[in-house]
Amino acid sequence: MRTAHILTTALLGAAALFGTAGTAGAAAADDPSASPSESTAGPTEAGTTFRTATAVEQGRRATAGASTGDYLYWVFPADAGERATVKAKVTLPESTGRHGASTWQLDVYDGLRRRQACMYGMQTRAAAKDAASVELSCTLRTVRSWAEPWANDPLPGSYYVRLTVVDLPEQDLGQPVRAEVEAQSADAGGAHAGDGSLSTPLVPGATARSAKDDDNAPKQAAAFAEPDGGWASGWWSDRWIWTMAGGLLGALAGIAGYSLTRGSGRPARVPPGS
Repeated sequence: MRTAHILTTALLGAAALFGTAGTAGAAAADDPSASPSESTAGPTEAGTTFRTATAVEQGRRATAGASTGDYLYWVFPADAGERATVKAKVTLPESTGRHGASTWQLDVYDGLRRRQACMYGMQTRAAAKDAASVELSCTLRTVRSWAEPWANDPLPGSYYVRLTVVDLPEQDLGQPVRAEVEAQSADAGGAHAGDGSLSTPLVPGATARSAKDDDNAPKQAAAFAEPDGGWASGWWSDRWIWTMAGGLLGALAGIAGYSLTRGSGRPARVPPGS
């Protein structure tokens, strides 16, 4: 009976552990409102091409002044297991100087410059003639640690953000606007973890416009758009908890089975006169 009690207690404890890990992972992965702590100020300019994209850390709000019709580029790092959400806000010119509505679009590309699909969010949005601002967002798929060469899965590395207007009256081109962009990630949990890994993250050489040398020329960043703690910093996931709990349950089951089948260990009673 004592062995059965121990086994029952272990099973209940493991079930509670599984439930906690699974619920926490699912909440982080599926709740679009889950986000890190409040963001802080980041760079105050944007690039105009992929090569001149301004590097920004996750959780920092990048700002830039621009003209309507410009292509604005930023780049941020995303590691395996992260589900990134990019948000953008464009403050528009005074409505008295505009001639009609405008449509803005937010696109995200990976380190190979492959456009990544948004799971949800308002990636393209129209602003009425009298609107003061327009807000856009894009939540990417979970970054995988490894994928087949033919797949378009998001992989660890740099992610480029491009913000621009795609439709407006021609007379409104060149008017001043102010853009704000921010990228944040939620941990998708061990259910999305993979067994493989890239040899190196997809971080192409890029120019950091925020760093200038004495000749007032762009300076190449030695470590471009790298997460805090380096790449593959998220090697730990709740898959380890499931693995260890499963091993513990297997060991306890083996001990209980042995205890139930070995008998009392005393020799059988010999009849008198034998």
